[in-house]
Amino acid sequence: MPENILEFEQPIAQLEAQIAEIKRLTAVEGVDRGEEIALLEAQVEQLRLKILGDLTAWDHTQIARHPKRPYALDFIRLMCDDFLELHGDRLAGDDGAMVGGIARIGEQQLVVTGQQKGRDIHERQRRNFGSARPEGYRKALRLMRLAEKFGRPVVCLVDTPAADCSVAAEEHGICEAIAHNMRDMFLLTVPIIVAVIGEGGSGGAIGIGVGDRILMLEHAIYSIIPPEGCAAILWKDPKRGPEAADQLRLTAQHALAFGVVDEIVPEPLGGAHRDVDATARALKDAVCRHLDELSAIPVEQLLRQRYERFRRLGPVLDPRAAGQAACDGRVDGDGAEPAR
Repeated sequence: MPENILEFEQPIAQLEAQIAEIKRLTAVEGVDRGEEIALLEAQVEQLRLKILGDLTAWDHTQIARHPKRPYALDFIRLMCDDFLELHGDRLAGDDGAMVGGIARIGEQQLVVTGQQKGRDIHERQRRNFGSARPEGYRKALRLMRLAEKFGRPVVCLVDTPAADCSVAAEEHGICEAIAHNMRDMFLLTVPIIVAVIGEGGSGGAIGIGVGDRILMLEHAIYSIIPPEGCAAILWKDPKRGPEAADQLRLTAQHALAFGVVDEIVPEPLGGAHRDVDATARALKDAVCRHLDELSAIPVEQLLRQRYERFRRLGPVLDPRAAGQAACDGRVDGDGAEPAR
């Protein structure tokens, strides 16, 4: 069985392993098994469409956390024609969990920043598993102010389980750093595009999540808390994470229905890790399209729309009507009428 196979993918992997074994025996024995292989491959395709076309919220969570899923630096490398990474917050130090710098996509100059997880245990420790410390958020804000100074748009790539919650992070002002980012991002006079590329977790995501357009990859998740943390609080059992994931409404489809994001960027069947290049092209096309639209909007109007966009989130709803609408997928981007 190949590595990194998710639980819901196991039936597909078993059939694929069976096909591989038949092909091996065919090569050894010299017997033509073409019809048998073609039949099994057709079954694999049908099974793949059936399973991947009916994913649960927990399945989406697993895909968003897949160890081979592309991270921020992967997207930057594939989307940008040039990229110069900048380091440090000019106050305390450099945080490996937050990356960013000046970049170019075609003729468009911009500043890009995002959370970066690690591929192996050593890089994961160095990057704190994508959970940025106060220095990381201050570095991101420094880069955004640099973008404003030179009139360049900002692209933020969100991928974090949450901000760092260690004692050291609290002592160094993690809450203040996130709050300052939120406040100042509302005031930046250049276009801001945010893309949730993996996990959009809690304040760690919001710290670089204020923008004029919020995009979300098809299998990314966006939530106030990770499912396991929610389950531990509500039911004292983190193993009930799958149940919590369903209740949290954390998928891209839910986020679009609630008006939290503006567009879902499609991924290859099975997730971005199946075809990283194709995912990067789709995200690049979406980013460029929205940058073209935003560049034509006057600054005062841009700031007003950015503010109004976030003010529309989370209106007071009739609990019964809101719950039924969410279950039916009928909540539109502007929210429901406030309860009287």
